[in-house]
Amino acid sequence: MGDFLTIERKLAIQAWIFLAVPIVFFGVIRFYPAFESFAIAFTEWNLLSPPRYAGLSNFSRLLNDPVFWIAFKNTFIYLAVGAPVSLVIAFVVAYYLDQVRFAHGLIRACYFIPHLTSTVAMAWVWRWFYQPPPVGLFNNLLNAVGFDTQPFLRSTFQALPAALAPAIWAGLGFQIVLFMAGLRAIPSSYYEAARIDGAGRWMVLREITLPLLRPTIVFLVVISSIGFLRIFDTVYNMTDNGAGGPLNSTKPLVLYIYETAFRSYQMGYAAAQTIVLFLILLVISLVQLRLMRTRTS
Repeated sequence: MGDFLTIERKLAIQAWIFLAVPIVFFGVIRFYPAFESFAIAFTEWNLLSPPRYAGLSNFSRLLNDPVFWIAFKNTFIYLAVGAPVSLVIAFVVAYYLDQVRFAHGLIRACYFIPHLTSTVAMAWVWRWFYQPPPVGLFNNLLNAVGFDTQPFLRSTFQALPAALAPAIWAGLGFQIVLFMAGLRAIPSSYYEAARIDGAGRWMVLREITLPLLRPTIVFLVVISSIGFLRIFDTVYNMTDNGAGGPLNSTKPLVLYIYETAFRSYQMGYAAAQTIVLFLILLVISLVQLRLMRTRTS
């Protein structure tokens, strides 16, 4: 027995003992409900009566549900606009902030504070900004320079970008900090060699900075995309009764899943929507990783 338990095996046993707790936790809290939702998607269940097998009826219902397709479209608008805009702004801020030497830590902390702020509190503050005069800050500023009052959250055209703006603003701090960490990790010898060769600022950015930042960019693209595809709390707190209005113009897929499950108590239909969202997240993440790795190689 003593020969069997070598030092390596003892260390492996100790490692598995420590890993057992998080494995059990994620298995019970995360993985089991996820697999259970796949089974629920093929049933009709209102939480009050036992689930009844419904086959593919929930998925066929998705194809003919106009609200689902509106939420589907809105979700991709959040992704297509929010992810690139936030990443470009975060990189520009990080790029120039990395060159600041005076009060660098203080400025970086100021950019990071929105990421630490409660989403509910932030959403309600922005909702107040969008109110009509004399309450709303943005309309007061517009009126002060001669522009008409804007409906913002009360407009089917303006409501979605109005709800997207605070979501972008809140995520900038996290992205800026990671971009700055990536910039600081680039060896200064590359920049010194470029200066000796007479390379201009744009060439250094294009040929040195961006290629060496690709691991950071890949990570942030995937994380940001998942975040915008799962947007919920900002829209929920900025629209009346959390309905994603007006006329579903800001409703994302996650909010529609929440309404289906916990307002209409159609758990099977909500589970089917969840599977669709999971597949979307999976496909987009794999495609982005493949494209970014291909460009890197």
